[in-house]
Amino acid sequence: MRRRNHLRRRDHYETENIMTTLGLIGSGAVGTSIARLAVAAGIDVIVSNSRGPETLEALVSELGKHARAGRSEEAARAGDVVVVTIPLGSIDALPVEALKGKVVLDTTNYYPGRDGQLASLDDNSQTASELVQSVLAESHVVKAFNSIGAAQIFTLARPTGASDRSALPIAGDNEEAKAVASQLIDSLGYDTVDTGSLADSWRSEPNTPVYVMPYLGAIPESLDAAQWADFFATTPGNSVSSTQVETLIAAAQRGKAGGEWA
Repeated sequence: MRRRNHLRRRDHYETENIMTTLGLIGSGAVGTSIARLAVAAGIDVIVSNSRGPETLEALVSELGKHARAGRSEEAARAGDVVVVTIPLGSIDALPVEALKGKVVLDTTNYYPGRDGQLASLDDNSQTASELVQSVLAESHVVKAFNSIGAAQIFTLARPTGASDRSALPIAGDNEEAKAVASQLIDSLGYDTVDTGSLADSWRSEPNTPVYVMPYLGAIPESLDAAQWADFFATTPGNSVSSTQVETLIAAAQRGKAGGEWA
C-alpha cells in the first residue's frame, strides 16, 4: 500500500542529544504527565499555563529540582523543544515570536464541543496540526502525544529496548524536527512511528484506529459516564508496539473531523 510505504519507525536515529530544557505551554493532565517523564529523565522543565506561574507552585514542588514555573513566553524562549498542550481553540494566544525557529510538539486534538466549530477542520481542508502550523509559521510543528490518554502517557513509558515498550505516531513537515522529536520521545520512554506530513496527521486524530483505545486495553462493559472517566484516568493501559501502530495508522479512513469532549 502506498500509505504504508511511507511509515517509518523511529526507534533508533543518529541525532545528537541536544535536549537540556523542555518548555511546556499548558500544564493540564497531558502536560503534567510529560513533565513528570522529563524530570525523571533528567531534563529541566519550565511549566506554564494561562493563569500564571503562581498557580503552579504545587506542581513544581512535586516535580522537584529540575522544574520551575514561568509564563508561556518564558517557557517558549527557554525550551530547546516546546510542548504545546492547550485547547485548540486557544492557539491564537501562543507566544508566536518566542517560538520562532523552535521545534514545537503539538498535542492538540479538535473537539468542537470545547473548541467551537473551526471551518477549515470541519471541511477537512486542514488538520488540527496544520492549523497550529499556520499560526506558528516560523516554528517546526510535530504532531505528538495526541493519540494516548494523559494517564497512560506516564504509566506506559518504558526504557529503550524493553519488550513491552509502546510506540507513538508522530507527523511533521520537517525531517530534522521529527528526528529531534523522536529523540526526546525516546528519552521519555517511547518509540515513534513517523506517519508522514502534517497533512497526514489526521490518521492519529479522534475516531481513528490508533486514537486512545489501543493504549487502554480491555475496557469493562456497561460503564456509565463517571465510571468511564475514572477508568480512563486510572487504568495503567496496554502496550502498543511500533508494528501495531503502523497497522492501525494504515487502516485509518478519513471521515468528519473532531471528537467528543465531555
